[in-house]
Amino acid sequence: MKWIARDNYMDFLYRNRERHIIKVVSGVRRCGKSTLFSLFRERLLTDGVEAAQIQAINFEDIAFEDLQEYHALYHYIEERLAPKKWNYVFLDEIQHVPQFEKAVDSLFIKGNVDIYITGSNAYFMSGDLVTFLSGRYVELRMLPLSFAEFCSADGMREQYTLRELYEKYTTESSFPYALQLGGREQDIQEYLLGIYNTVLLKDIVARIGVNDVKMLESVTKYVFANIGSLLSSRKIANAMASAGRKIDGKTVERYLSGLQDGFLIYQADRFDLRGKEILKLNPKYYVADAALRFLLVGRKGQDTGHVLENMVYLELLRRGYQVYVGAAANGEVDFVARNGDGLEYYQVSESTQQPDVLERELKPLLNIKDQYPKILLTLDDINAEADFEGIRKYNVLHWMINS
Repeated sequence: MKWIARDNYMDFLYRNRERHIIKVVSGVRRCGKSTLFSLFRERLLTDGVEAAQIQAINFEDIAFEDLQEYHALYHYIEERLAPKKWNYVFLDEIQHVPQFEKAVDSLFIKGNVDIYITGSNAYFMSGDLVTFLSGRYVELRMLPLSFAEFCSADGMREQYTLRELYEKYTTESSFPYALQLGGREQDIQEYLLGIYNTVLLKDIVARIGVNDVKMLESVTKYVFANIGSLLSSRKIANAMASAGRKIDGKTVERYLSGLQDGFLIYQADRFDLRGKEILKLNPKYYVADAALRFLLVGRKGQDTGHVLENMVYLELLRRGYQVYVGAAANGEVDFVARNGDGLEYYQVSESTQQPDVLERELKPLLNIKDQYPKILLTLDDINAEADFEGIRKYNVLHWMINS
């Protein structure tokens, strides 16, 4: 099977090629970071870069275990640098190297070293490290396959309708390798379970020192089961207590931070539509992959409306927006998306064919009196596109594949 083109991500690397700045690619495990680097190296060779100018190290490969010490790493790379030429250095899963920033910074100041690094948790680019490398790096946060990328796989569009592809996308996983498992449910579940356990044990339990792994799993499943719902650490702690498991709010907050750092979940803060300010209480959470959610919480009562909402949230992230939940006294807007051009407002519904549902979905948007775009996304095939007093309605699947 051919690799799926990840054009937006490849463009990020190519645009920043040979800029004297460190390229950082972060994202959940198995979302395609290593493959992206491999494809980019192939492109460099096609562009005439010599193999001797490229060094690639993956710190999850035992062959490079002795380089998980920053002095050894620096000297290994420095000895292999080609003089008077650009050198392209790829460091995959760099979080395995304590104080790696010292080696990276020493290579960076040489001037002819183009550095690319990946990591599978947000923690490796936080705190003192960000201060240390401030102004010397750009970060790309990578996600599993978008719906458009999923549909671009060999023969997909010829074999299935868009609705069938959406069903496969949400139940067979957006993680790239899952496509190679041919839709075999058991194989996909085993693969996803492997990702989940690795993230939990390597990127969360080991890093933040979780003593009660079963409690962490219970909190994770609760959040996964309640995507798109307003949550607080107190509400989660109370839910655990109701199930006979006692946990305090601060521990819940620590677990939530760990799950976000491992890119299993994403937090959408509330945005006051009137005051145009971010509210820190009662955010919503969304998951990196719908099939992983089904694996943990089951498919009974699938809550397909919130799953669709989840897909739109991730798509907005891919398009470079900061995404919030719109809060107002007279109704909620699913998403407020902000970028350098301003705001956009989104409502997401499986269908608005029923007049009362359409009225309910339009009302919060109609109450917003500014001139920013207002968009209603549904799965409707009939009357899929329409205009309601300036609110544009689109079929969400067409919207997702036409970025």
